[in-house]
Amino acid sequence: MKAIDPICGMIADPATSESLEHQGHKYFFCSSHCREKFRKNPEQYTGSSGKSDLPETRDQEAIYTCPMHPEVQQKGSGNCPICGMALEPAEISADDEKNPELEDMTRRFWWSAVLAFPLFIFGMAEMLPLAQLNVIRSHPLFNWFQFLIATPVVLWAGLPFFQRGYSSIVNRSPNMFTLISLGIAVAYVFSVAATVAPGILPHQFRNHSGLAAVYFEAAAVITALVLLGQVLELRARSKTGSAIKSLLRLAPKSARIVRHDGNEEDVPLKSVHSGDVLRVRPGEQIPVDGVVISGSGAVDESMLTGESIPAEKREGDTITGGTANLNGSFLMQAKKVGSDTVLARMVQIVNEAQRSRPNIQHLADRISFYFVPAVIVSSLITAVAWALFGPKPALMYALVNAVSVLIIACPCALGLATPMSIMVATGRGAQAGVLVRNARDLEELEKVDTIVLDKTGTLTEGKPKVVSIRAEGGITEAELLRVAAALEKGSEHPLASAVLQCAKEKDSGNVPEVENFQAIPGQGVKGRIAGKSVAIGNEKLLSEMNADASDSLKLAAEWQTEGRTVLFVVQDSTLAGLIGVTDAVKEHTPEALRQLRKEGLSIVMLTGDQATTAEAVARRLGITNFFAGVTPEKKLEIVRQLQAAGRKVAMAGDGINDAPALAQANVGIAMGSGTDIAMESAGITLVKGDLRGIVRARRLSRATLVNIKQNLFFAFLYNVLGVPVAAGILYPFFGLLLSPMLASAAMSFSSVSVIANSLRLRKIRF
Repeated sequence: MKAIDPICGMIADPATSESLEHQGHKYFFCSSHCREKFRKNPEQYTGSSGKSDLPETRDQEAIYTCPMHPEVQQKGSGNCPICGMALEPAEISADDEKNPELEDMTRRFWWSAVLAFPLFIFGMAEMLPLAQLNVIRSHPLFNWFQFLIATPVVLWAGLPFFQRGYSSIVNRSPNMFTLISLGIAVAYVFSVAATVAPGILPHQFRNHSGLAAVYFEAAAVITALVLLGQVLELRARSKTGSAIKSLLRLAPKSARIVRHDGNEEDVPLKSVHSGDVLRVRPGEQIPVDGVVISGSGAVDESMLTGESIPAEKREGDTITGGTANLNGSFLMQAKKVGSDTVLARMVQIVNEAQRSRPNIQHLADRISFYFVPAVIVSSLITAVAWALFGPKPALMYALVNAVSVLIIACPCALGLATPMSIMVATGRGAQAGVLVRNARDLEELEKVDTIVLDKTGTLTEGKPKVVSIRAEGGITEAELLRVAAALEKGSEHPLASAVLQCAKEKDSGNVPEVENFQAIPGQGVKGRIAGKSVAIGNEKLLSEMNADASDSLKLAAEWQTEGRTVLFVVQDSTLAGLIGVTDAVKEHTPEALRQLRKEGLSIVMLTGDQATTAEAVARRLGITNFFAGVTPEKKLEIVRQLQAAGRKVAMAGDGINDAPALAQANVGIAMGSGTDIAMESAGITLVKGDLRGIVRARRLSRATLVNIKQNLFFAFLYNVLGVPVAAGILYPFFGLLLSPMLASAAMSFSSVSVIANSLRLRKIRF
């Protein structure tokens, strides 16, 4: 549930927002400023919609947010009250929708460019070999001519800057538009005064010919150049969502459904439901997530894995919506549709990640908070210094250089440095099968030195198979499987599915119902069947059930040395039999481990298996540091112990029992083939469950951090060098001054260059 701030109309989250009660209703606010305004006069706003009982979305109007300040959200388009930037849709569409902000800024730019150009030419008259221009400039009515041309440029084309500048003052959030609007306003207002009533100006404001100097050309050209910067910036920012757009376009618009009577027809994708049978022909995109029920095909899964080699899909194999069937034809049964598909979840996670902020952003935020006031003070100091110590006409120099300082020091590049890199990087990661849930996890991954890997479903396929059965105590193999299958019906453990599949394949008969079912973490499950106490699990469970298995432990040990997991079945404190299960190591696991070691990571394996089985798997994979027989609590404890020893730990797992450790680790990494709770607990998800994705994620993390630091360095260096130059520090030595027009061009260039540098992340190679 969310509420709408009754003062400003922004979305306020009741979990974190300021609140007040009035006449039995609770209202929420996006800031303390709005809260205090409401408190002083609540009756004026009680008809508004800040109550906490409002639904999150009251109608179909889209939610917009700010890329630089994702905490700012509102219904419908508008401007960010913090930085003044145009808000963008919180959810990106696959269609190339028109950007009204870009269209408006483009229209304003072209009109301003046409009108400002003649003013610019006249302003450069002294440097051009055209005597006629200087004659025109000296005409008494020339200032009125400039006034007529510059006024629509400043007051109409530059209107968004003044609106945003005013908003920044009202919201007490000084930003780039505070400086831009202030600089343009000073130049324009002074010029109007010099034109309409030149007699009110001191003699020091007159030029060598005795006329009052005006700066209409500076105000107009600055407006045109800043508008050009906004157009270029908006166009560049639109490219940061290209990764999400490319993912969205993977989903076809329709699917070919096969009816019960055998007839086939194409239906809109939204009409497909779970359980429907669909036909996928050669060259078609797979419409939804499901399973192949007949036929076969070579499927391009590069959207999930980043690998271009197609995967052969046959009956029983799972397939993912958005992947492409290159050849062959098959029937599939839909399993997950709509927002439940892998593709939809990928888009959702990337959307959330692009609005998140890494820790390094706090540095930029702290600097930006003090930056604008510091620039205004610097501008005033510049004006005073030039007025007191500058050459004649001193006040004219003071005005021009003060405006230059205001214009050149706009902190837009500083604010864009981090969010632009994050938006591009998370989109690029999604294209390589690496979903980043939060920017902080991407930032932290680069610092990780230890990777903790769960065995089942992470190192192995997570699809165990029963390979050996030994019945004891006079019962048959079929009876043993029936008891085991009855217990495993209620378990979510991967081994349970292996037992159930084996019972089904061997046609062991009807599976009985279990009473008093109980799962014992780290041991197994138990219950009662037909009045008998039954259980299935590891050796620890034997002690729990007081069962004697001494005669069978030797056989169990032999199976374990072969890498099998041994399940003991107990019936009324008597060992009923043993079931040996094996889980094949994933094809790419050895290569992934080699790459992780090359990255300098220390590898730790955790498993709930017996020590002998764990040792066999670890030996096969070259892992020397492993823990066997661990419970979910023990996994959590091991992660904490590693962190206490000064390690930066990443934990990779796929099951419910991995969730606590995933949440505790510095970075949690979930297998996309695992459980939802594991993916919710993790900061990074590997869509296809391929451990090589960890290496991709780490390289992406490193490249992103380097990119952010480059952006911040450039933004800081730009301002450190630009402000003194604009203030006139080079004038005593070289006679050089930076005109306000050049300052505005440099300011626009800095923002565009930061975005262009961020866009380089789209080409990162893994």
